[in-house]
Amino acid sequence: MSNFKEIVTKAVVGKGKKTFSEEHTLELNETPSAILGCWVINHTFKGIKEGDSVRVNGSFDTNIWYSKDNNTKTEVAKQNVTYDELIPITRLEDYDGEDEILVRVLKQPTCTKAQIVDDKVTYNIEKTLATELVGDAKIKVEINSLDDDIESPIDEEINEEVKEDFLK
Repeated sequence: MSNFKEIVTKAVVGKGKKTFSEEHTLELNETPSAILGCWVINHTFKGIKEGDSVRVNGSFDTNIWYSKDNNTKTEVAKQNVTYDELIPITRLEDYDGEDEILVRVLKQPTCTKAQIVDDKVTYNIEKTLATELVGDAKIKVEINSLDDDIESPIDEEINEEVKEDFLK
């Protein structure tokens, strides 16, 4: 005899992923001689569902290390960058309920290029974001029960005697 049960669980009902590249400009109070390094810290973000997309609002701090006075002194310039990105979602199944939004960073914001242009520092930041929509799902499973007249292999007695002439 078998019957069916429905299990209600959470499942991924939509996914999206996108790589973003953007150029930023940082004006300095002095003329830089050379760019010595650029790094990104303090990345924070959150996602909001908008139709068939997820809008990700976030921010991070960039630190530009540069030399000045004909490469005799160094300084670090800091800039807070905010962003507002839209990631399209591919629906994995039809679902009209409430979605939980998960946003993950597949590639942290990274400076890919920094240069001096007209006494200003321009730099490119690249990042990859992924998002998943999680909603309720029902799974139907078949439940089999054993009848009492059917003997289970567990109930059988195991013969533990060793037959020494078995291989002859």
